[in-house]
Parts: sequence; structure tokens; C-alpha cells
Amino acid sequence: MNLSPKQIVEELDKYIIGQSNAKKAVAIALRNRYRRSMLSTAEMEEITPKNIIMKGPTGVGKTEIARRLAKLVSAPFVKVEATKYTEVGYVGRDVESMVRDLVECSVRLVKEERFNKVTEKAGSAVDAKLVKILAEVRRLDKGETPQEIFEQNIAEGLKKGYYDNEVIEIEIIDNPKPMELMPGAGEISIGNIFGDLMPKKKKKRKLKVKEARKLLLQEEADKLIDNDSVNEEAIRRAENEGIIFIDEIDKIAAKGNKGGGQDVSREGVQRDILPIVEGSTVQTKYGSIKTDYILFIAAGAFHVAKVSDLIPELQGRFPILVELNSLSKKDFVEILTTPRNAITIQYATLLKVDGVDLKFTDEAIEEIARISEDMNATREDIGARRLHTVMENLIEEISFTACGDEQKEVVIDRAFVIEKMGGDTKTKDLKKYIL
Repeated sequence: MNLSPKQIVEELDKYIIGQSNAKKAVAIALRNRYRRSMLSTAEMEEITPKNIIMKGPTGVGKTEIARRLAKLVSAPFVKVEATKYTEVGYVGRDVESMVRDLVECSVRLVKEERFNKVTEKAGSAVDAKLVKILAEVRRLDKGETPQEIFEQNIAEGLKKGYYDNEVIEIEIIDNPKPMELMPGAGEISIGNIFGDLMPKKKKKRKLKVKEARKLLLQEEADKLIDNDSVNEEAIRRAENEGIIFIDEIDKIAAKGNKGGGQDVSREGVQRDILPIVEGSTVQTKYGSIKTDYILFIAAGAFHVAKVSDLIPELQGRFPILVELNSLSKKDFVEILTTPRNAITIQYATLLKVDGVDLKFTDEAIEEIARISEDMNATREDIGARRLHTVMENLIEEISFTACGDEQKEVVIDRAFVIEKMGGDTKTKDLKKYIL
């Protein structure tokens, strides 16, 4: 999708409110990828992405901007927590695992695309199999109906879904679960060590036709997909289109002092991440991948540590710094009403299942926004996540009593919001001033 930076920002605006500077920065980075792809191979090798650091409090849209950006162009995307790499011992993760995770994501994306392309062809083969199985189950007495007409009738019934809930027995290939011996060293399946010399083991399963069709479709599609070309395309896509989002990067900054202990550990993690961001080759079970052209987006609140507390080499690899602002009452009103997946729409859709038609007045939206802003100001600022807290408290009783036995309309107005939340916020506001 060759979207211009303006179009990319317009698409992000459908889901994320405000933060125009961050949106512009990621839109330019994404467009630069398209511009680079139009160059000659020699020119492409000289141009590397300009990585971005997003600085701002929690819940203002840092992760969502990166995730929506990747979704917009179907790019491989992984989110990792920088703090994972500071954990000592067995639970601490190797920093190269972020690149392996990206390749896994890329393989899934490519496989899904190839699967969709061969679905029609595989579906015909699966339908033929199911007709044979159903004909065997429903075999008629001799001479009643010719076999061809009988199977044709079953095929028509199958298309219309008449047999979806009928239980049949099918044979599927039994693929043993592979085990990873070492990170990046590939996987080994004990059952498949002599797989090329011996026929594949099959097992019988009793399933409904609808479920059997899914399993058989996957099996048939796998026969039509070339896994080697999938792996090559996945590596190529991860190298040139992959996005790695490193969250909580402020937690591995040294907080301005040069003491030992924990700060040494944090600096060690930064030095481990550095070669990955600078550009190196990582071994994965699908092949080698160069990290030179992967786009890295780092994010952190930077309440205690500063961006300047990161080691200079790492700062140099993140040349673009964008600041995201805390959310205001106006932002909260927009978050509640504008996005396609607005929280008010989500709750209304959920309760509609139980026959409740939930509606919010404009005054109620204003009050919810005001309460959310106040709670963020007087307690911990958790950004847009505060809306979930307020909304859950607000409609708790409605959700609890709704059981689908009657259709009813519930209108939430300002008086309802004040009654449910007003006293709570006034009491809690005092806690900030009590030592």
C-alpha cells in the first residue's frame, strides 16, 4: 500500500487521538521505506531507517501508534519489554530473541497470505473427500439411487451446510510437536527424525463436519504451499519491512549516576541491544537475517531517567525523538466518541447481546472525561486506560443484571455518572494531600 504520509496520519487518526508529532514521525519513516524500495539495489544498501524514541506517560498511545502502523501495511511487528533482558538467570532473555520473534511473526503473515491463495483449490479437494466419507456413512440399500446422483445430492447438501453438525471419522496426519533445543538453533521433532524414510503416521479422529473441514483444509493447503519459498519471503520481509517496538526503554537507562550494581546491569542490556539496532546478522531456524534495515521504535515514560541517560552509542541509533502529551479532557471526549473502536461503542455492542440498548448523552461523555482527567491528575497518570476503570465502575450494575430475558434501553446521562462516580472521586482526591 503506497500511502502518502498525510494518508498514513489520516488512517492513524481513526484509532488514535492527538499525538500529531508522533504520528508524523512514524508516517515519514513508513513512507521512507516505500521510497527506499523504489531505488536500485546498490542505493538501497546505503539507506538505513531512522529509528524513533517516543517519550511520554503510559496510556497515551505509544504502543498503539506502532501497532496500527504495522497493521496498516501488513508488516511483521513485535513488541518487547526492555526490562525482560535485565532479569538474571534462566528467566532473563537473550536480546536476539526479539529478532527471532519478528521472523516468526513474518512467517505467520506469509503463510496466511499463501493459505488464502490456495484455499479455493484446497477446498475443492476437501469437499470431494467429505462427500466420499458422508456417502460411506449414509450408504443406501442396493439399487435405490445411482452412486453418482447420491454423491451429487450430498455435495449440494454439504455446500448448503446441511451436514455441518453431523459427526464423521476422518484420518489426519499426526504431526508430533517439535522441540527447540537451543534458541535459534532450530527445532527437532523426535517423531520425524526418520520422516523421509518412513511414511507419515496418521491418526483417526471423530469430529463434526464443520470442524473436520477446517483440519482437512489446513492439511490440503500445506501440500500446495512451498515452505522453503515461504521462509525465504518471510526473512526478506522481516529484514526490509519489520518493525520492532522496544517498550520501557527508560527502565534500562542509568538514571544519571555512575554507580555499580543495578546500573551496570542496565548499561549491559543497552550494550547488548546496540549491535541489534546498529545492524548485525542473527541466526534463526528459518535462516540468517540482517537487522540493518529493521525499523526500531523505542518508548518510555522517562519520569526518573532521561533520554540523555542512555549510552551515547544507543542514543545515536535513535536520531528521532518525539514527545507525547498527557491527555486532556478534550482528548478524553474524542477518545470516547471518535475512534472506530471507541470504548462506548465496545460496551454498547457487548450489552446488545443481552438485549440492552446502551446510549450515552453528550453531557455524560463530558462528565466521564472530566472525572478521568481529575483521577489522572490526583492519582497515577495512566492515560486513556483510566477510561476503562471509570467505565467499568459506571456500568457494573447494568452488566451484572443484563441476562437477555428482555429488550430494554438504558440511557446514561450526567446525573447517572455523578451518582455513580462523583462521591468516589471527591473522596479519593484527598489522598494526594494526606501524608
